[in-house]
Amino acid sequence: MLPPGFRFGVTSSAYQVEGATDVDGRGASVWDTFARVPGVVADGTTGDVAAGHFGRVEEDAALLGRLGVDDYRFSVSWTRVQPDGRGPLEPRGLDFYDRLVDRVLEAGVSPVAVLHHHDLPQGLEDDGGWLNPETVHRFAEHASVVAGRLADRVAAWIPVYEPAVMGVLGYGSGAYAPGRALYFDGLWAAHHLLLGHGHATVALRAAGAREVGCANNHAPMWPASEDAADVGATKLFDSVWNGLYLEPMLLGRYPADLAPLMQDLVSPGDLAMIRQPLDFYGVNYDGPLRVAAAAEDAPAPWQVLEPIGHPTTDDGRAVVPDALREWLVVLRARFRAALPPILVTEVGCAVDAEPDAAGVVHDEARDGYHRAHLQAVAEAVRRGVDVRGYYARGLLDGFEWTAGHAHRYGFVHVDHATGARTPTVSFDRYAALIAAQPRHAG
Repeated sequence: MLPPGFRFGVTSSAYQVEGATDVDGRGASVWDTFARVPGVVADGTTGDVAAGHFGRVEEDAALLGRLGVDDYRFSVSWTRVQPDGRGPLEPRGLDFYDRLVDRVLEAGVSPVAVLHHHDLPQGLEDDGGWLNPETVHRFAEHASVVAGRLADRVAAWIPVYEPAVMGVLGYGSGAYAPGRALYFDGLWAAHHLLLGHGHATVALRAAGAREVGCANNHAPMWPASEDAADVGATKLFDSVWNGLYLEPMLLGRYPADLAPLMQDLVSPGDLAMIRQPLDFYGVNYDGPLRVAAAAEDAPAPWQVLEPIGHPTTDDGRAVVPDALREWLVVLRARFRAALPPILVTEVGCAVDAEPDAAGVVHDEARDGYHRAHLQAVAEAVRRGVDVRGYYARGLLDGFEWTAGHAHRYGFVHVDHATGARTPTVSFDRYAALIAAQPRHAG
């Protein structure tokens, strides 16, 4: 059973849904650049159109109201507000987010703002991006500007979304934008992302933000075998993916396995800045990871694999709801008093259903997926974990990073040729599930 006051949400991010990448002075981000590299995106598409949300704010806000969620987690495109990441602001960009926030509130939904969801301005990346400490200070300025405009209506804020994705995949392996395959040298980026989180949190509170948290992508790590090499590789990757972001934010230190590698990066006061008080700790969950030792000549000492023996979503991810319960219980056990209330800030699955002859999108598997994961959350709550909400990914089908438009995560099917919106079967079922909760009923 979920606790009283439990909040239901739905998500999006700017580059995945807005489109209009050349409208109203918006500048280029690292994903605008990276998506154009041949072979990077599976279907060869970009976020230039995405879900066309920029031109359909009123329509999409009405869908939010119909869905009946408490919260809508969206992100602000840094380059729409400040095209180069520094220098002059673009007032038309701030006006867009003003209008978006007002429409969301009019729909009876609370906006939750993310300031950086993978889409660093290309102008800053050209000067080193998150490898350059100057980016930390530019990000704090971005936080101050956006909160100065929106904090009177937006209560909850997340400065840096999924820093592990940018740190490990963007600067470590190069699988995501900006595509720098630096491996352990990418730890510089991880440290600066964390510092960016800390400085932006200070700036947000100074501008009147009432709640500031985080949204970190976490996964239980399962060794591929009992072999000591696989177990050791799993322990190390757990530190890189989970501990590298958890421990500085909550304990003001880096994991013991990584501390020797971080000591030359850390200046006096850095860890205190990173360890800002948080109003909530956001957990993004895709599933557990199976980890094996890599070959001796591999650039990293681990291989990350999908678990075997489980059903999968349409993009091949294992469906293991109980691993979410496992992670939440372990998180509480490891951090206890240092852990603020938890929000599950993203859980979602690809169901690539198209409208049938009657125009109905039969994505019942998505409904089953969310119900199973909500049951896992309820079990964690029963075991004493303080979880306050669950955000489902996502409102709209959009641009799914290196998968492009090949997979669909939305409760609303988007025709990528026309932009037409069709609420799916799972849309109606999520709305009914929310409405049936005690404080929503009646």
